[in-house]
Amino acid sequence: MTAAISPVLTQNSQPIPVLVYHQIDAAPVKGSPFRSLYVSPAAFARQMRLLKWLGYTGLSMTGLQPYLNGEKQGKVVGITFDDGYLNNLNHALPVLVRYGFSSTCYAVSSLLGKTNIWDEQTGIPQTLLMNEVEMRQWISGGQEIGSHTRSHINLLASSDEVCNSEILQGRTDLEVALREPVRHFCYPYGRYGARHKTMVGVHGFVTATTTQRSRCHGGTDMLAIPRVPVLRSTSLPMFWVKLASGYEDRRKK
Repeated sequence: MTAAISPVLTQNSQPIPVLVYHQIDAAPVKGSPFRSLYVSPAAFARQMRLLKWLGYTGLSMTGLQPYLNGEKQGKVVGITFDDGYLNNLNHALPVLVRYGFSSTCYAVSSLLGKTNIWDEQTGIPQTLLMNEVEMRQWISGGQEIGSHTRSHINLLASSDEVCNSEILQGRTDLEVALREPVRHFCYPYGRYGARHKTMVGVHGFVTATTTQRSRCHGGTDMLAIPRVPVLRSTSLPMFWVKLASGYEDRRKK
C-alpha cells in the first residue's frame, strides 16, 4: 500500500465555485436515466454570458491554481466537464472562446473516440466522446484536458492494484496522445477513499475534483475539491444563487 502523503490545502480567502457539467446538448426523451445531466447549448450560453456580465472569469483548473493557492485574488469560477463528450467541443467551446474563458474536461483515456460504455447497464444513451484529434482542437481553443482514469471505474469497488493502474495509466495515456502534461484528476462517480487520494497525489496530480457539493473554501484538500453541479433544471436565477451565496455550501455532506 502506498504511504499517505500530507495534504496540500487551498489558501483562498473567498469561496471559489468550481462548476461541473457533463453534456452540453439537447436532453434525451423524458424518462431517460440521468436526463438532468444534459444542459442545453442555449442554457449554457446564457450561463456563460451571465458570468461575464457579473464580472467573473471562467478558468480551467490550471488557471484556477494561483487563486486556490492564495497567490492571486479575483472574481473567478472554475469550469469543468466530466467524461469528455464530443458535444462539449461542438457546443461549449465556441461559447467559452467567445467570452475568453478556459475550462478543464476530464477524459477517459481508453475510450477516446468511443462512447460512455460505463453507463450502458443503467440505460443512459450512448454518446460520442472526443477522440485525440478533437481533444487537440479543444486544447487549441484555450481549454485543457484532465484525467478521469483509464476506463471510468468505480474505485471503491476495485482492488488497490487496479485502482493504481487506472489512475496512473489514465494520465500517461493522455500525455502520450496529447503530447503535454496532464496534472488534474477527477474521481469517477465521485467515489473514492483516502487510499485513492494518496495514489492520485503520488502519481503527480496537482488537483482532484469530487462530486461533493460546495464552493471551494480556504483550507480544502487540493485532492478533494468540491464542485457546484449545473443541471438541466438549473434556472438562470438559481445559477447565480449557486455562485454567489452559501446555497451549495449548505449541501456539503
